[in-house]
Amino acid sequence: MKANKQVSVSFMIAGIVFCICLVAANLLETKVFKVWGPVSLTCGFIVFPISYILNDVIAEVWGYRKARLIIWMGFLMNFFVMALGGIACILPPIEPEADEAFKQVFTFAPQIVVASLIAFIVGSFLNALIMSKMKLRDRHKGHFSFHFSMRAVLSTIVGESADSIIFFPLAFYFFPLIFFGKPNLTFDIMLGLMVTQVIAKTLYEIIVLPLTIRIVQYVKKREGTDVYDDNISYNAFKISEI
Repeated sequence: MKANKQVSVSFMIAGIVFCICLVAANLLETKVFKVWGPVSLTCGFIVFPISYILNDVIAEVWGYRKARLIIWMGFLMNFFVMALGGIACILPPIEPEADEAFKQVFTFAPQIVVASLIAFIVGSFLNALIMSKMKLRDRHKGHFSFHFSMRAVLSTIVGESADSIIFFPLAFYFFPLIFFGKPNLTFDIMLGLMVTQVIAKTLYEIIVLPLTIRIVQYVKKREGTDVYDDNISYNAFKISEI
C-alpha cells in the first residue's frame, strides 16, 4: 500500500505524544534516582523509552518518511522549550529564592543541550531506518508479532546505543574537557552509565512489547494502512517529502 501525504488523527496524536515525551525526558533528566546498589538512572528514563516505542509504531504503520517528519518536529520542539527555559531564567525574578529552584530545572548547560540534540537525532534516525529496512526484508513473511518484535528490539538496541555513545562522552567528557579543562565523569563511571542506560531501555522495550504489538495492529486496522518504504530516499534532511 502506498504512502500518502495526508496525516490522520492517529498520526497527529502519536506525533504530539512523541514530542511531549522528548520534552518531558529532558526536564526529568535533572533528577537521578537509585535503582539498586550502585545502579542509578536519571528520571528521564521514565518517559524517554516511550519516544522510541512511538518511533517504532510510526515507522511501522506510516513509514520512514512520516517518521522523519516527526523526528525533526521532536528536535525542534525540544530546542524551542530549551530556548524558552533559557530566556525565562535570565528574566529578573521577584523572589530570588524561588528563582534558584526554577533555574535548577530550566537551566540547561550548553554542552548538555548540544550533546542531547545530536544524540537524539542520530539515535532516532537509526531506529527508524532499521525498522524500515527490516520491514522490507520481512515482507510477505508470516508471524507478524515475531518479526515486528525483532525489528522493534534490534532498532532500539542500535538507536539507544548510538544515543548513549554520543551523548555521554560529549556531555560529560569531551565538552567539559574542552571548555573547563577537565571531564565531569571518569571513563569508568561514564561507561557504566552508558551500558546501564542501553540495557535498561531495551528491557523496557521488551517488557511493553505485547502492548506495542496490540497498538500497531489496532492502528493499522483503524487506518487501513501498512506502508512499505519502496524506492524512497533515506536522506534525513528531505523533510518536505512525506
